[in-house]
Amino acid sequence: MATLPNPLPDPAAAGLDLPPGSLVDATLDGPWHEPLLWYADGAADQGDWAGLRTAGRRVGLLPVLVTGGQRDQWPEAWDLSPDSALYPGDHDPEEVLAGYWTDYADDELGDAASTDGANAELADAAPADGANGKPEAGSGSAGAWPGLAPVPVREAAEDPDTVAAGIVAVVAGDADLWLGGTRMALVPARRSADIPAAIGWTGAVNHENDVARLCAVLRSWEDRYDARVVVLGFDTMIVSVGRPPATMEEARALAAEHYAFCPDNIDQSPPYDLDAYAEKAVLDQDAWSFWWD
Repeated sequence: MATLPNPLPDPAAAGLDLPPGSLVDATLDGPWHEPLLWYADGAADQGDWAGLRTAGRRVGLLPVLVTGGQRDQWPEAWDLSPDSALYPGDHDPEEVLAGYWTDYADDELGDAASTDGANAELADAAPADGANGKPEAGSGSAGAWPGLAPVPVREAAEDPDTVAAGIVAVVAGDADLWLGGTRMALVPARRSADIPAAIGWTGAVNHENDVARLCAVLRSWEDRYDARVVVLGFDTMIVSVGRPPATMEEARALAAEHYAFCPDNIDQSPPYDLDAYAEKAVLDQDAWSFWWD
């Protein structure tokens, strides 16, 4: 399994005062030998996050919102596969992203570049040094992996967990936005970035079989952007961002990482343009949303 064993076969035994809820041990291969997470029976309240975070951290649990989504699928129906998730710390985030870039970007963005100029923003996301194999904009190829985006120049305005609580309050307060609603959950994980691996989440299985590789990237975003995993659905994820890119140069560089991490965000979402995505979904944004087909 990707994390330490779950210390809570029964949350009440750990002294947690939780609302009515369920322990989930259902996986693709049958019941897991210990609970993978706890989640509430009722809808999430805007004020629940801070209390659960304080109480849960004492016993090695971190909070996350879970959503049933349009198909009303809750965690016991998520096809969890903890056996498939290795340890996030065993993966190098840049190697992971570079591999995805090689697998996806040249086929998708390179083809688009020959007809609509979509490659132009990719050239801006990397150094203009011909030695790195980066082609000229509009050449019909997405080119070499541009490398990790730099840490934003500006300092964080708020504590990252305060930002996370704010995003949770917005999502939990808008039931119409989340068909199926949201519920509070607790997961045995040492850091927020490891939450998907800790439960063996398979929402991105069409992109990556070992979710720990995605979690390695999330760890890097946690370090560079004060990111926190705040919402998980069957195949969706929302990440709060305490230190977002403040310039288009920074946003374009990070947008390349987002494309490698989740190509469907650009390939299957209007306006199908990485530069527009950088401006609308990355620049000064305190939340990033991902969806895998």
